[in-house]
Amino acid sequence: MRVHIGCDHAGLELKSHLIDRLTELGYEPVDHGPFVYDALDDYPVFCIRAAEGVVRDREQGLDSLGVVIGGSGNGEQMAANKVTGIRCALAWSEETAKLARDHNNAQVVAVGGRMHSLEDMTKFVEIFLAEPFSDEERHVRRIEQLHAYDADGVRPPLPESAKGLGPAEDQD
Repeated sequence: MRVHIGCDHAGLELKSHLIDRLTELGYEPVDHGPFVYDALDDYPVFCIRAAEGVVRDREQGLDSLGVVIGGSGNGEQMAANKVTGIRCALAWSEETAKLARDHNNAQVVAVGGRMHSLEDMTKFVEIFLAEPFSDEERHVRRIEQLHAYDADGVRPPLPESAKGLGPAEDQD
């Protein structure tokens, strides 16, 4: 499996560590930068490229996921999610890393280089990469709703149980 990795200066140490670790585990890491420490670098530059690499590979039928790293992982997640077709999840525990794949079929994981130990973040990434999507109908249905909204901007209809309970503009 190919793993596209991008970060900012706050993720540089983890990125270097992950490239070595993932290679040991048989993955093919693709480094989208940065390649040198620059305290003023901008995470979108590198994280968008990593997410685009995942999309490109998947369009070619290749098995590919991504990892984006920053100080908190929040901005990096937002940047990756701007790439059409990408679902990037912020992992802050082993369980969130697992559920990102199992329930949400995320193709990219974001981690915060200043939020956890190197060992914990490495474990989150390893869990994310190893976990398959459950393919359960309820998860497939929810992901399809997100795809549809991305495509046409039309909100999913309210279920009967929610009609008449929210603001008038939310009623379909």
